[in-house]
Amino acid sequence: MPASSREPDFEAPIPDEFAGRRLDRALAELLPDYSRSRLQAWLVDGALTVDGGTPAAKTKVAGGEQVRLFLPSEPDDARVVAEPIALNIIYEDDAILVLDKPAGLVMHPGAGNPDGTLQNALINHDESMAALPRAGIVHRLDKDTSGILVVAKTFAAHAKLVADLAERTVKREYEAVAVGVMTAGGHVDAPVDRHPVDRKRMAVRDTGREAVTHYRVITRYRAHTHVRCRLETGRTHQIRVHLAHIRYPLLGDATYGRRLALPRDSSDAFVDTLRTFRRQALHARKLGLTHPVTGEYMSWEAPRPDDFERLLAGLDADAQAHADN
Repeated sequence: MPASSREPDFEAPIPDEFAGRRLDRALAELLPDYSRSRLQAWLVDGALTVDGGTPAAKTKVAGGEQVRLFLPSEPDDARVVAEPIALNIIYEDDAILVLDKPAGLVMHPGAGNPDGTLQNALINHDESMAALPRAGIVHRLDKDTSGILVVAKTFAAHAKLVADLAERTVKREYEAVAVGVMTAGGHVDAPVDRHPVDRKRMAVRDTGREAVTHYRVITRYRAHTHVRCRLETGRTHQIRVHLAHIRYPLLGDATYGRRLALPRDSSDAFVDTLRTFRRQALHARKLGLTHPVTGEYMSWEAPRPDDFERLLAGLDADAQAHADN
């Protein structure tokens, strides 16, 4: 058991709306950075407690129970080190940091990415953040997704933001380019879980966790659609999986996409534009949240990066060139 004098690495109540859920599912919502098996192991060994106890993972929660996590110490060679990686910071105060992540930057060290990550950069920016889980990262963007995200700078802010994400009060809006011409906007309400065979992928599965994505058409092109997506939940790869599920995968998505869609009579320049866009066309455009200390509602936007703007310009030019056809 952790020493009583030590401050917990995470502390928050189980949201009332989780009432009736299994404890392991509620904990997975509150602590999405950790696998369910790891959370269950911590619950067994006492690193993770619920109202001071260690109930069984299948226990149904009532809502309001206090969750406390004391992360087990890591060996020195497993600790993430500071690296001087540039950050595009949009807003910062004593409690939170909001930044615009470029495509290509991994969130934290893992298999195949031992360093050069956002977590390394955050520790370099403020060494005190090394004490926080994942250096304060509370939600993720995929490596090749660009855009805005919030990072906590204190334990209290981290716990409050994680709880707000679980309660769906954090507003996240994305822009994407999908393959295919959508007739209208809509929403996808389909549970997401690990793919049963390829564990690096996610899939729509009945056994998965609830996932809801709303999408709205911005512009229709000859073979693509520029859409705006709003998340109710934040599952791994959610937008990519959901749009692929309704047969409108993201342009450039090597994991969930399909062959490049080249409209008839496309110019060489347009074909080059599509072929040289080598990531999923997804950008986290807007973030809104209640400040964990002041209680003030705040929102920020991250402009589309240059490669996304060039893609849209190419799609516009192609559409105009064939407007009379």
